[in-house]
Amino acid sequence: MSLHHSTRRGTPYLGCPGARRKGGLKLKLNELTVSDVRKLIDNREITARDVIDDTYKRIDEVEDRVKAFITLTRDDAYRMADNAGDTIKSGKSSLLAGVPIAVKDNMCTKGVLTTCASKMLYNFVPPYESTVTGRLSAQNYVLVGKTNLDEFAMGSSTENSSFHTTKNPWNLECVPGGSSGGSAAAVAADECIAALGSDTGGSIRQPASLCGVVGLKPTYGRVSRYGLVAFASSLDQIGPITKNVTDAAIIMNAIGGHDPSDSTSAPLELPDFALSLGQDIKGLKIGIPKEYFVEGMNEDVEASVRAAIRKLESLGAVIVEVSLPHTGYAIATYYLLATSEASSNLARYDGVKYGFRADGKDLLDMYMNTRAQGFGPEVKRRIMLGTYALSAGYYDAYYKKAQQVRTLIKQDFDKAFTQADVIITPTSPSAAFRIGEKATDPLQMYLSDIFTISINLAGVPAMSLPCGFTKDNLPVGLQIIGKHFDEQTIFKVAYAYEQSTDWHTRRPKL
Repeated sequence: MSLHHSTRRGTPYLGCPGARRKGGLKLKLNELTVSDVRKLIDNREITARDVIDDTYKRIDEVEDRVKAFITLTRDDAYRMADNAGDTIKSGKSSLLAGVPIAVKDNMCTKGVLTTCASKMLYNFVPPYESTVTGRLSAQNYVLVGKTNLDEFAMGSSTENSSFHTTKNPWNLECVPGGSSGGSAAAVAADECIAALGSDTGGSIRQPASLCGVVGLKPTYGRVSRYGLVAFASSLDQIGPITKNVTDAAIIMNAIGGHDPSDSTSAPLELPDFALSLGQDIKGLKIGIPKEYFVEGMNEDVEASVRAAIRKLESLGAVIVEVSLPHTGYAIATYYLLATSEASSNLARYDGVKYGFRADGKDLLDMYMNTRAQGFGPEVKRRIMLGTYALSAGYYDAYYKKAQQVRTLIKQDFDKAFTQADVIITPTSPSAAFRIGEKATDPLQMYLSDIFTISINLAGVPAMSLPCGFTKDNLPVGLQIIGKHFDEQTIFKVAYAYEQSTDWHTRRPKL
């Protein structure tokens, strides 16, 4: 299978012209933020084409080492950039006009390959647009390409892709995290201005942490899942991966809100998240759960997070201890519920209607061969786990009991939020690990998400943002968890912390 494609139907990945010059000064526009790009374009100092020129120049320079993308949409990007330029000339207002954004390759993009990094969907071109990419289009964004992921979003390292392993821009021998590793790596490497990821058990926040960028998992129901290829439907949520907190707020303003096409979309008015930025956090209560500062955590990670807590306290926040007593059951609960839902959702891939099809001597043989050859080892492992948990005689012992524990985990958060406005934890127990280090030990890989899984089970929102580096110069992420549909307080705290530090300004040297 080809690794890169530059047009809607997947023609070979080719080079692009060099970056434009403006007033004799060469600007690296791909290094800017969403808000920076919008200001420069609105002020007529640069054009949308200038930004996409620099973006593809950067991709041509580093993509062969980072491997963040599955599909590049160069031709469409220039067409979209021209459309954005026309919108700006007409005087119409648009949140993202001319901003190059990458999209995780499990969100349907009409006419553009959407593979889920799986052989099963290696040639799938959706006939419709996901709600989130449709909303980005309404704001005149520019689609750079579709980013790599663990197959069907099942993984924590982006090593499970059927195409290639994405590398961490801070250390090319390390993983970028997963499953949204391609999106996080692309943002960290300045191969796009921002990106979309999806988060089922930490798949936005953990790679954001490992790559030193900002990643938000909104409240379940805040962002439409229509057009997101399902992994675990009661857990999946789409969110932004950006270079700073301000950009995350801008993208949330573009993609959030009720969608009648998604039955789980909350019928709530979308607040303006940008209004939360710059608000005082004096007197705001920050909960520190004792269960999250556990033995075995990387000492550099713990030191960075505790330093961040002290910084917030110096800004006027009040630190309180809270308890989330069922945290220890989260991994087992998640890997029963998520795999059960995956087993059901992935039953549709049988080689009949679309996607990969293997030969067989009869219909049953074709089904079996298609699924055996089309899915990778991790996907097969999770399908088998889920099928077992749902099978007759085991349903009550496993799936039903996991649902009951999920309720207890949600109640833990409800109780903790009577004492605190937000909860702060590490995002990941360690910084980026080496490629292959945990590939043969699924349990160790699953434990990478120990600090993020509970949030999905409870359905609450959470953000990861940079808060330090290890001795090996690898980023550390701080996780801020909020109440249901209270992303505004997360943005308030995150922005206050970000503006008092410079971690978010640091970029890897490639």
